[in-house]
Amino acid sequence: MLLRDFLLRIHLCNGIGIIGKAKVYAWLKQSEWSNTQLPPVELLANVAGINQHNFAAFSKSYHQLLQDTRLVEKLVAGEKWLSICDPDYPVALREAFAPPLILFYRGRLPLLSRPLLGVVGARDCTNYSFEVMKKLIPGTVSNTMAIVSGLAKGVDTLAHQCAIASGGSTIAVIGTGLDIEYPAANRPLQQQIGQTQLLISEYPNHTKGYRSHFPERNRIIAGLVQSILVTEAKQHSGSLITANLALQNNRNVLAVPGPINSPLSVGTNELIAAGAKPILQADDIVEEFYQI
Repeated sequence: MLLRDFLLRIHLCNGIGIIGKAKVYAWLKQSEWSNTQLPPVELLANVAGINQHNFAAFSKSYHQLLQDTRLVEKLVAGEKWLSICDPDYPVALREAFAPPLILFYRGRLPLLSRPLLGVVGARDCTNYSFEVMKKLIPGTVSNTMAIVSGLAKGVDTLAHQCAIASGGSTIAVIGTGLDIEYPAANRPLQQQIGQTQLLISEYPNHTKGYRSHFPERNRIIAGLVQSILVTEAKQHSGSLITANLALQNNRNVLAVPGPINSPLSVGTNELIAAGAKPILQADDIVEEFYQI
């Protein structure tokens, strides 16, 4: 079995989390891979730090996925996928915290090789974010950059829409299977991105959007991009968590200042006070990627 096919099976196993999968990959890199002699489940469980409570689920699915090719095909459901050992896998993501072993995708994979700007912010954003996106995104995507966001309502949606409307490119990282359209209001946008841009997920088809998936999705956004832009974020919001993940990956954090009396600007203003670069125009972003 090829290493990429083995990684797909580990990725699809039950009873192992994102950190455990990353530990297995790190161990495999240091080991001499054999296409004929696969590691025993007990050894993998020990490497991944799988506890006794989860071992049964991991062991059962591991053996099923090794023995039943049809089960693997059913879970993949015809989607295209990229493994962490493939040359097209983004280098920045491979070196980030707990990189996904597998990325399922629809659309234009070469977009991953563009300079990437992450955009995050409030789901319940105000018209201020709309005006900010209209001002910043066109001048950003005109410099061959692609916008990366999470296809949530609010700022994510605005970022994707403005990138497309400006003739630019966008990548949506989602916390469900590629066949799950969430939120439902974004069904047309998700379909458009999957057909003309790039839609990616670490989750196989039929996977619903559980609460734990969205922080996991955010780590992919933070790992993919060179810089991340935050606009309208409450104090202690998920957007700030994504910004902190970006900092941990040595990415640049950019923030749009806002009114001091707006709860949705508390997070961004605090980021700026802590050292994030304030963004007032598109050139402020572009200079993070190019010398202008």
